[in-house]
Amino acid sequence: MRNRNFEPRGSRPPPGRPHRPDQRADKRQEKGHEQGHAKGQQTGKENRPDTRSGERQHRAGRPRWQSGPRDRDGPVILYGWHSVKAAIENPERRFHRLLATENALRRLTEDRLTLPVEPQLVRQDTIEALVGPEAVHQGLVAETDPLPSPDIDDIVPAGVLLVLDQITDPHNVGAILRTAAAFGVTAIITTARHSPEATGVLAKAASGALEYVPIVTVPNLARALNALKDKFVQVVGLDSSGDTVLTAIPLSDPVALVLGAEGKGLRHLTRNTCDFVARLDLPGRIKSLNVSNATALALYMTSARIGRVS
Repeated sequence: MRNRNFEPRGSRPPPGRPHRPDQRADKRQEKGHEQGHAKGQQTGKENRPDTRSGERQHRAGRPRWQSGPRDRDGPVILYGWHSVKAAIENPERRFHRLLATENALRRLTEDRLTLPVEPQLVRQDTIEALVGPEAVHQGLVAETDPLPSPDIDDIVPAGVLLVLDQITDPHNVGAILRTAAAFGVTAIITTARHSPEATGVLAKAASGALEYVPIVTVPNLARALNALKDKFVQVVGLDSSGDTVLTAIPLSDPVALVLGAEGKGLRHLTRNTCDFVARLDLPGRIKSLNVSNATALALYMTSARIGRVS
């Protein structure tokens, strides 16, 4: 941690001696500016400000709990009451820190939760500095290890599975996780690349579902689908240009529903690996839905067809 009382050597004059600006440094700076300006005129290029130092300062000023890109082994940041409470109740979660405001700590005490670590009492602005002023944190933030990801071979072929083909928006994936938990989905399978990390915004949108639905991360989605088919799992892709409507497909248990990213849909190889490619037949003027809404509708239709809901 940086010591706020530390100042670099030479930044403060010795006691009793007035601070004098370095005139030689000013002259060297002026001379360098004139040379750089002349060089720009000779080459015919404009002198452009160097924005790299600003970018380095921006990266250095990034909140310390904001995960860097693709650091799946780094700490997981959970915030919001439902996300943190579900994590506290999950014995597989390993906590590093738990920060709470006075009101949040009182609520934890009233719920008689067994806390995995001693909570740190902080002010609300401290939490906002960590997760951002727009985050709906409800005075509660946790730093944990990521949950272990099961192997595709460990998946029990039963019920409904969800397969996400490069869906990158964390809000959508979080909402899909929440719906999956509501319908008792066996597992969610996603790609190691082109998928959001299970932290921050995604965890908040999932509202605790990270603790209930296993997430299997695979390097190759087509191979993963074939592995499911080897276990006699029916693989059904969902796409707006599907060959038939979902209600016309003879669905069976177990079944995997494969969803593509908004706009792109299913990739070619993913589509060709599916047993069926279906579409949702909507009666209104708008024929397409947000991927998380389409997932909720497809899960209800599928679960009803295979007897998982009445």
